[in-house]
Amino acid sequence: MEPPHEPYYRPHEQPHEAASRRRPWVVGVSGASGTPYAASVLRALLEAGEAVDLVISRASRLTLLDETGIAFRDAHWRDDLRRWLARGADGTPDAFDVEVEAADVRHWAAGDLAAGPSSGSYLVKGMLIVPASTACVAGVALGLSKDLLQRAASVTLKERRRLVVAVRETPLNGQTLRHLVTLDEAGAVVLPASPAFYAGATHIQDLVDFVAGRALDAAGVPHKLYRRWEGELGGDRGRG
Repeated sequence: MEPPHEPYYRPHEQPHEAASRRRPWVVGVSGASGTPYAASVLRALLEAGEAVDLVISRASRLTLLDETGIAFRDAHWRDDLRRWLARGADGTPDAFDVEVEAADVRHWAAGDLAAGPSSGSYLVKGMLIVPASTACVAGVALGLSKDLLQRAASVTLKERRRLVVAVRETPLNGQTLRHLVTLDEAGAVVLPASPAFYAGATHIQDLVDFVAGRALDAAGVPHKLYRRWEGELGGDRGRG
């Protein structure tokens, strides 16, 4: 059983006062390959001073273990999150200095359908699903709400809040394409995890950060993850 959630309000505040002050971004991590994308998004949100509510699906824990060697545990989630976010996309440990302990971040278990993000009255700025598997896309498009990640996404849509879905799959079949069109028509931003090369990428981390940066652009969160196009061909060559 998961231990009780830590209080996220200041000692001199009442819980209802903190709830009215705090307005996080929900970040959902599904079981698709691409956990470095999620790590980059999370680092940038924390660097921007944004509060984060994190939902990691059961399938994504297997992917995270396979891609990083990190086992994400409910009872030790802050330690595991710090190790994950400190890791570079090329596997280098401690490539980033991340202060998870001091950050305004909260973890909700994927099976906790009584969690805050399961209700529309729980105020959030929006939600990013990074990466989004085709199973997750289907569940959200069909309104299945089989776990907290899908339920939180459905709530985001019904409340007309911003939902960014960074789908990570190739090739895409007709069924998944129809589900993506359904999400687009419902108001979500469908953002394929498709790196670009015009920003002068020289490292795998640059390609990962480009996708993460585009997801944050869609959410309206300022960041410095990649160089933006300025209308000059070859303008980024030789820089950096």
